[in-house]
Amino acid sequence: MNIIITHPVKELGYNFIDTKYLPEGLDEYHLRNIQNNWGTIYRSLTTPEQEILIHNRNTSDNWNNILVSENFDPALIKNCKFYGLVRIGELKPFYKEFHNYRMPVGIYNSTIISCDLGDNVCIDNVSFLSHYIICKDVMIANVNELATTDHSKFGNGIIKEGEDEKIRSWIEVCNENGGRSILPFNGMLPGDAYLWTKYRADNALMEQFKNFTQKELDNKRGYYGKVGERTVIKNCGIIKDAWIGTDAYLKGANKIKNVTINSDENRTSQIGEGCELVNGIVGYGCRLFYGVKAVRFVMASHSQLKYGARLINSYLGNNSTISCCEVLNSLIFPGHEQHHNNSFLCASLIMGQSNIAAGVTIGSNHNSRAADGEIQANRGFWPGLCVSLKHNSRFASFTIIAKGDFPAELNIPVPFCLVSNNVAADELVVMPAYWFMYNMYALERNGWKSKDRDRRTEKIQLIEYNYLAPDTVNEMFESITILEKLTVAEDDTASITNWENTDRKTSIIKVKKSTAIFKEMIQYYAICIFINYFKENNFTDFETFKDTLPVKITRTNWMNIGGQLIRTSAVKKWREDIRAGYIEDWNAVHERYRNEGSAYQQDKLSHAYTSLLEILNITVKQFTPALFKKLINQSVATKKWMTEGILNSRKKDYDNPFRQMVYETNEEMNTVVGALEDNSFIQAQFEALEDFKNTVEEIGIKFDK
Repeated sequence: MNIIITHPVKELGYNFIDTKYLPEGLDEYHLRNIQNNWGTIYRSLTTPEQEILIHNRNTSDNWNNILVSENFDPALIKNCKFYGLVRIGELKPFYKEFHNYRMPVGIYNSTIISCDLGDNVCIDNVSFLSHYIICKDVMIANVNELATTDHSKFGNGIIKEGEDEKIRSWIEVCNENGGRSILPFNGMLPGDAYLWTKYRADNALMEQFKNFTQKELDNKRGYYGKVGERTVIKNCGIIKDAWIGTDAYLKGANKIKNVTINSDENRTSQIGEGCELVNGIVGYGCRLFYGVKAVRFVMASHSQLKYGARLINSYLGNNSTISCCEVLNSLIFPGHEQHHNNSFLCASLIMGQSNIAAGVTIGSNHNSRAADGEIQANRGFWPGLCVSLKHNSRFASFTIIAKGDFPAELNIPVPFCLVSNNVAADELVVMPAYWFMYNMYALERNGWKSKDRDRRTEKIQLIEYNYLAPDTVNEMFESITILEKLTVAEDDTASITNWENTDRKTSIIKVKKSTAIFKEMIQYYAICIFINYFKENNFTDFETFKDTLPVKITRTNWMNIGGQLIRTSAVKKWREDIRAGYIEDWNAVHERYRNEGSAYQQDKLSHAYTSLLEILNITVKQFTPALFKKLINQSVATKKWMTEGILNSRKKDYDNPFRQMVYETNEEMNTVVGALEDNSFIQAQFEALEDFKNTVEEIGIKFDK
């Protein structure tokens, strides 16, 4: 039975906060008065103004509770019902226009309950507008409900005074059983979400994270919803307990409940037709269009949901796009792409720069009676068409998976590899270093586009987009150890176990070749960092350069914390400081990100130095001017090989007769897909090669003096 409570009509618009939650000596408007910081001086209606309002078919339970500012024109309010304390800014006889949508300034055909309405707002046909602060120059039309409750949390994972703990709204990321749940809060970064999911056995750390979140918004009851300046809302159904920033655009949304929508003049957010958002945070500069469903979610800044996408119990990192498909119980780092209606991602940790193809099914392949498992994929994860993966599986960085139904769990420890299921031979096949051998165009472009599409204006976390970085270099070192222990046949193949949860063998192909490439890439990584460092500091000789290199005994371990690479030792120290109370809130955590970002280039320089010494098996003393000159010259050859690989991996698309056959002439093909020689990305790579050669030559000249 629906419980419908009857109250006296004279109470409509009053007693927003239950008296037992009112601080002593304060009224129900005390928080509203703090939120309304416009500095407007309000006055009561004059008798002529009241008469005009009544003549225009407006009603109020108490005209004395309608307060207005100077330059108020009562003729611009028609056919409205007012309840409770309503404060109205200046209204002037203008009309406002946005995207060819025109509205006269004023308030028309609406029910207004206890609201503050800013200067020159345009409000028409809002059936129920309750307990909102509407800032100046806002346009709102054809909205069924725009209301706030006294216990609103605006999508944050907090509880209000008097509420039971079970009311708290958790996001069950990474695992469907809720064992890695996190609490959303406005401003939550990918690194925050990852740290919270990672160390689940650290109870003290978990409790501190919960406390940090509760402090993000106090537990007082009575905050009003807010619609920021110049925001436009039209043709929407229900908007309840929503906090909306400035310059946002909401059109045709079905339902938005318990949500913060961040937006400002430089990072406008938009929510379009048919969208339904419940219990979540929308970051700055986000786009949500055409039937999107998002429930218990966080969207970091400049991410997009489009064309019926479903995002449920998930965190979506910055600069990501999900279209059409379904994503459940996942934590996704920045730079994620997933565009296909029949792709499915569940119970996964995807660590950035990823691309999920059509037909992919990741997760919810129930293969035991235990609780569902997890997929963990380092950055650069790229499952191909119609790939089906089972829990639990784990993948090293830049793993590409060929089309296939993989029958069992996988543990792929080598990066830059191609994984395929050879059904005919009944074996799993892994080719390490595949990207370097056959797919340099896609590899180089992945890093370039990820950086180019980073629209963040506030870069608290320094995200690493280069495919050669401390994390991938360490993985290559580990891979070399694994590969060099294998018994390699004459055809450069070997077999291994424990990479797939089956009795069949895993065939590793091109073992020696990939090992050699890994060694070359580690050396190239270090030398590139040295060359940039040498150039930036304008060193005049080798000894001065060498004396500034930070010497470490061993190569450092690194972690990908929400797209930012941070030394494992630093993360360990953070945990200790959080437990001890030295880090007191999320702002302090974010300051640690900034500090680590500032130190990153120096830390990476140290990592590059130890990596070079290790891969060459030399001591610091053996790193001489002659060796350095030899190495930088070798790096030119490596750079040239990689650049030619970029061209050749793209050129094969033009040389393939099956690609050519749909065009009658080369001219037609070039018109449709663009001429290879006009590819701006490839041109930029060859220009970068020439710049690299010139830099190496300049450094070499200094050695010859």
